[in-house]
Amino acid sequence: MDLLHYTSKFSTLRFFRPHPASDTPLRRRIFTVRSSLPFPNEKAKYHRQLEAAVDVVERACRLCVDVKKSLFSSEGRILEKNDRTPVTVADFGVQALVSLELSKLFPSIPLVAEEDSAFLRSNNLVDSVVSVVADKATFGDEALTQADVLEAIDRGGKDAVAFGTKPATYWVLDPIDGTRGFLRGSEALYVVGLALVVEGETVLGVMGCPNWLEDGPYKSNDEVKELESKQGGSGIVMVAHVGCGTWTKRLSSMLDTSAKTTDCWTRRFVDRCCLVHEARFCIPDSQTWESLPLSALFNATTDGDNIGDKEILLMPTCCGSLCKYLMVASGRASVFILRAKAQTIIKAWDHAVGIICAHEAGGKVTDWRGSQIDLGADQVERRAIFPSGGVLVTNGSIHHQIVELSSSSSSNV
Repeated sequence: MDLLHYTSKFSTLRFFRPHPASDTPLRRRIFTVRSSLPFPNEKAKYHRQLEAAVDVVERACRLCVDVKKSLFSSEGRILEKNDRTPVTVADFGVQALVSLELSKLFPSIPLVAEEDSAFLRSNNLVDSVVSVVADKATFGDEALTQADVLEAIDRGGKDAVAFGTKPATYWVLDPIDGTRGFLRGSEALYVVGLALVVEGETVLGVMGCPNWLEDGPYKSNDEVKELESKQGGSGIVMVAHVGCGTWTKRLSSMLDTSAKTTDCWTRRFVDRCCLVHEARFCIPDSQTWESLPLSALFNATTDGDNIGDKEILLMPTCCGSLCKYLMVASGRASVFILRAKAQTIIKAWDHAVGIICAHEAGGKVTDWRGSQIDLGADQVERRAIFPSGGVLVTNGSIHHQIVELSSSSSSNV
């Protein structure tokens, strides 16, 4: 079926194709589709799972926004785990909500997720999580109990499932990627990320970012902060399905219950930068440009108006990895580069959903040697990945160049 003629009254889809020059305005084509998804169901093998994922991630974003409103005025809402990573009631609430909803619809598909209930139990926080989940879950007429929430959280926890070496189908959830950004305030992005993995491949993914800014050619940290102060983050949900592309729609109508706007899906593509020195880079907050091999060839600046010779532009982003995948998949950044030593444990939920969103937008994701990321490397629990040297996410056009430059420069770091 010709997608351009698949029309209905339900929602509006915007199809954006960038001009060859990455800094020029986008040309728009608008047409309508029948489904709550941006493509016909018959084109998406896992459309039922994707529709469910979009729905629960949207509700999870609402939960995050609600918790955040009281975050800085309620005692006990900002916490720290044993590894000193800040965590909030929202993390556990999102995991409980997603687990509850998906287990009802797809009871045979296990969940791999970040949290377990031990921390809640030891800190007497179960009631707080039950409270934030209760009005978001579709639990029927029965009241949500502590046991329901604890069981739902532990369904995705460590040791919940032993997969073995055979190919498996399972959900991967990061309840809040970029928790430090969640705590920092509206100026830093955070993401709820959910993916479905089938036989070692991510087949669909959904990322919800409640405070994502409207699209624009931001060149500096100051420009982002100025725009944010004027409009606030409207939020987006990004979806990807194997073979169907990467798409986004605004979350503002969902977050603002008084809004009456119609869903509008926008097709997303990576940027078309073909030269490394003209690329826009993202790196983890925990790393410096000087710690990366490319620093032997280029200095870094955050000022897009004053890029000198042998300098590259570092984009202002946020904590966590998934928002940086979102930056690349939406065409806002060209490269996300993560360095990791051999002993570093990299969690699957920090990358699974980002991988398919980047791929379906035309990008590429590999380790530093250019090899595909192996989501099944952790053969027992599927909770860790072991990319050689780290993870490299690009628009595809400059991927090979960066692999070669990183390899040739690594001895200088």
